[in-house]
Order: sequence, then structure tokens, then C-alpha cells
Amino acid sequence: MMLPVSHVVMARTVWSLCMMHFILALGVNASDNSVNFKTRCLAFKPESYISNATLNRLEYVTAGTNLAFPDNDPSCGRASQVVNVDLCRIALSVPTSQRSGFNYELWLPETWNGRTLATGNGGLDGCFGTNNGHNGTSGAAFYQNEDVVIDFSWRALHTSVEIGKKLTPLMYDKKVGKSYYLGCSLGGRQGIGNAEKFPKDFDGIVAGAPAVDFNSLYSWRASFFPITGDTASPGFISPDTWKTTIHNEVLKQCDYIDGVEDGIIEDPILCHVDTERLLCGYSNSSSTDCLSAAQVKIVKAVYDDYLWPNGTLLYPRVNPGGELLAATGLYSGNPYAPSADWFKYAILGEPSWDPATYTQDDALLAIQKNPAGIASWPSSLAAFQEQGGKLLSYHGQQDQQISSLNSVRFWKRLADEVDYDLEKMDAFYRLFRIPGMNHCAGGPGAWTVGQGGTTPAYGIPFDKDHNVLAAIVDWVEKGVAPDEIVGTKFVDDNVGAGIMYQHRHCRYPYRSTYSGIGDPLDISSWNCVNFGGY
Repeated sequence: MMLPVSHVVMARTVWSLCMMHFILALGVNASDNSVNFKTRCLAFKPESYISNATLNRLEYVTAGTNLAFPDNDPSCGRASQVVNVDLCRIALSVPTSQRSGFNYELWLPETWNGRTLATGNGGLDGCFGTNNGHNGTSGAAFYQNEDVVIDFSWRALHTSVEIGKKLTPLMYDKKVGKSYYLGCSLGGRQGIGNAEKFPKDFDGIVAGAPAVDFNSLYSWRASFFPITGDTASPGFISPDTWKTTIHNEVLKQCDYIDGVEDGIIEDPILCHVDTERLLCGYSNSSSTDCLSAAQVKIVKAVYDDYLWPNGTLLYPRVNPGGELLAATGLYSGNPYAPSADWFKYAILGEPSWDPATYTQDDALLAIQKNPAGIASWPSSLAAFQEQGGKLLSYHGQQDQQISSLNSVRFWKRLADEVDYDLEKMDAFYRLFRIPGMNHCAGGPGAWTVGQGGTTPAYGIPFDKDHNVLAAIVDWVEKGVAPDEIVGTKFVDDNVGAGIMYQHRHCRYPYRSTYSGIGDPLDISSWNCVNFGGY
């Protein structure tokens, strides 16, 4: 599984990213302040303010240090990280019940602008920020321990926010200002779930590719292994075939819908793949560039909406174009590990369960059980909105792990509560669809929009036009809502190689539309058009 960006970044409750823009404005003598801050840091006793907490680490870390994380589970894939400011690092273990608790990192930068930032994890992960009540990326800790599932679902994040807001003013002798959240995938779900359950925690939330309707998502993911069969199954479709024959046909049918042939499907809503065109003997298909009838049936099942027997939607169809990475993920002929773990340990309580036996009976059970209320599928965020909260979501249009159509489905679910009044929706929630973006990051499109955890994300201006984090700040603090986000594509995704092009990403229900005039790589050749996608 590709690690989502929200948990590749070291999570921290206090903002060091944008705070760099405020250092000079504070007018502090840097050398004197550093000595005093280091002294305050090492004298601080955070565990004395948090009931039953254990202090694991307290250290002053200088800018440029490659900070090692020896306690981090190897499956998290993050042994160390370079820090970019002088900071006080606090690591706590916090019990949540007699049989559960979480580990928590709080980073307090030397110069603070009053804002706080929390970030989330991905998959079933317990990695950074908080470890969500368990260590590593496996779900085994959920087995016969509902308290750990509660920590994973919501308690670790919410409790860590409370702790951060309690400890931070004690270090600086200054009140906490606005609070923000940044996460993708599971981290996106965490942000939206928190807005639903604890609307006062954050003033602004950035939720990338949110894993909302969590149980249905994990059922959808589990459904692919029975569809594809294992690698030895008759008619199994190899990754190479997905990446060439099938992907090329998808582009042939859908790439030019937007008027530009660029290897990117601008809007998957408009793309409905005719799988019959892949059948050997159809039109000009050759015997080496086509599929058998059995294989076409598999591809059709993959690209169709996932429906209940009565025809109602269980979960939306995949993103066409996402097969490039899904070929070695969801369609690889192997069980999708996070889904298998979720069913084994949290839903069925059967560690020996065989993912090949998954059926919709399991999907129904997951919805009925909904461990720790993890679904995160609210029909209203009225309490969050009434607190003045702002929610910005983004989703890659060729996401290979979570269908971007589910984010549209969620937008419509909330819109239904306000009678599809666009003005009311725009007042607190804006969804930006990013063509050519994979799951949370990467891809052939202009995918860099300021999401955490990727080097290119630090190569763009920290402003509301290019950066989702800066955009949510301006929305919360200045009342300037983002209508568009400019995405950036670096040559070979290397900041040092320069910008290849930029693209205009529009809030739903607007669609980035080619004018038909000018260079398609010129951002001025595209406009945001409301296509009435209600």
C-alpha cells in the first residue's frame, strides 16, 4: 500500500510551517530567545499537567537536525525526519482506559504565531502525531479490544488536541489562537469525523481524499480480490495488461472528453468505460492487445458501481485512469491488507478469516456494527458550521485507493441537508477535485497543492492561491474563501528541475474547462464552469 501523505509527515500540534513567516514580525533577539526557550523546554514537566501521562521524551531540537524515531514501528516507514526550526519536542504516553492508550508527539517551535496544527494518519495506521492507540500499520491490536478501536476511530485525535491546547499556553504564557487540521485518506476521515463529533476542536480542517463512509469503503476494497481472483486463477489479468491494454483503452475513450489529449482524465464523472471494446475480435483488436470474455467480465465488475442486490449504491465506481497503480494494489490478485485486517480483527473477530470468502454479508455486518462509530458519514455538519468552522477537501481524480466520486457523493449528502443551496455549502465546505492526482499525492497532473509529506509540496508559495493550508487560514481568519486552487506540476516531480505547468482546480460543482483556445499547458486556457452537478 502506498503510504498516504498525511502520515508520512511528522504530525505536530503546533504550526511551524507558516509560522516561519512571522519570525521577524515578532522582533525578538534570536540568540537570547534561543537560550531562554531551551531552558524553558528542558525545565518543562508536561506529564504533571496530564492525568496519568508518562513522559517518554523531552528534548530541545535545533533546526536541521535529522530527528530519529527509534520507537516508531518499522511498518510506518519513517525512521527519521529533518526538522526545519528550533523546537521543544515532547513525547507522551496517555492512557485512555485500563487496556488502551496512545503515544503522542507535541512539537513546540521556538517562535510561535499562536496557531496550532494537528495532522492525521492513513490506512489503519498508528504512526505519528498520535499513534491512534496502536503501533504500526496492522489492525491486529483491534482484536477483542474495543477500547483500541475507539482510540483509532476518534479518541486519540480528540484527546491529543485537548492536551496540546492545554500544554502549549503553559510553555509560551500565551493563549492559543486558531486551530487547524491537515490530513489525507484516513487522515481526511479523521478530520471530518472530528468536525462531526467535536465541532469546537478546529477552526479550519483540510481533509484530503477522505475515507468517509469508512466501512463501505473497506468493503469496496475487499470486494476486488474475489473479483480478480488470485494470480493463479484462470483469466487473471496481469499488472502489465492493466497498465497497457486496459489503461490505453480507457484513455482512448475518455482522455479527449475535455478537448485535450494529455494522458489525464479531467473529470471521471464524464468517463464511463465501454469494456466490450477490450474483447478480442471487437473492431480492430488484435490477439495480443485484447481480453478474453472472462477477462472483460472482470474488468466490467471492477469499473461498475458497487451495488447492493436491490440495486442501491454501496460504494461508487473506481476512478478510470487509476489502474496504473491499482494494478499492483487493489487489482493485484492479493488481498488488500488493511481491508483484510479490518474484517479479521474489528468486524468479524476471526484472525483466520480468508479474504477470498468476502461477500456482501460481511459488508452489511460492517455497517451494522460500525465499530466506535468510525463510519464518519454525517448528513450534516451544522454544529461545526455554527461554530464558524471551515472545511476544505481535495481529492485526486485518478486516486487508486479511494474513489473521488465518493467525495462528490459526500458533498451531495451534505448539500441535501441545505436543499442544494450552493451559497450555503460554499459558506463552510469546499471540495476541490484534482485531475491527474493519485492517492493524496503524485501522478501526471498538477497535483502539488500544499499537502503535507511530499517534497514538491514545499516548493510552492505558501499562499491561498497555491496552498490548501494557507487557503484554509485565509478563509478562517480573513473570511477569504478559496474559489480556485492552482496546482503545480514540477518536471519529474523535482522542485529543482522547475515547473512544468500549472492548472486551475475548481471547487465543486465547478469544472475546470478548456476554452479551446491557446496552449492547454497555459493556465489561462482553462476556466471554472459550473456544470450544475447536483
